[in-house]
Amino acid sequence: MSKWAGVTVLVAAVAAMTLGCAQGPSATAAVVADKTYTVTPASVTVKAGIVTGEVTEMKVTERVEQGSDRVVSPAKLTGTLKLKNTSANQTVRLVAGKILYIDAQGLPIKLEESRTEPVVKFATYGSERLDLGQDATQSLDVESPAEALKAKKLKEIRLELAYIPSPYREESINFTVSIGAGK
Repeated sequence: MSKWAGVTVLVAAVAAMTLGCAQGPSATAAVVADKTYTVTPASVTVKAGIVTGEVTEMKVTERVEQGSDRVVSPAKLTGTLKLKNTSANQTVRLVAGKILYIDAQGLPIKLEESRTEPVVKFATYGSERLDLGQDATQSLDVESPAEALKAKKLKEIRLELAYIPSPYREESINFTVSIGAGK
């Protein structure tokens, strides 16, 4: 009986090595890389009423699978937005910004249905309020339509800014006092 048990274990071991442990060809992982599109000019000055500033380091990046050029992660516009309150007598509360991509005919280029609207939110504490002469810096990282990446399709980028100005006043108050003798 023990001979048969040993033979059975031996046969099972040979079968496992032959059938179960054989490795097939390993699947190669697709290589994904960033494809960067330059934005010309990379920096521009902006002005909206009493708010001025600049957008710098602009570029559009999408992630693509090398070889097939299949888009893995859709295009995004990145950069830095720096805004300054130039008013002499108003504080500004920044509410939001919206990016529009304008084509050669002056019409907005639509984003694909599954993508979110390119909105700039001023949510960082302190960056939403600009006192006189104060500035704030905000990172841009917003969706960009695939259509805008085609040659000669994009004419301009529009930043629509929503802000609330509040009057800023400085007043002096005088009051009469006297100081008694020290004790």
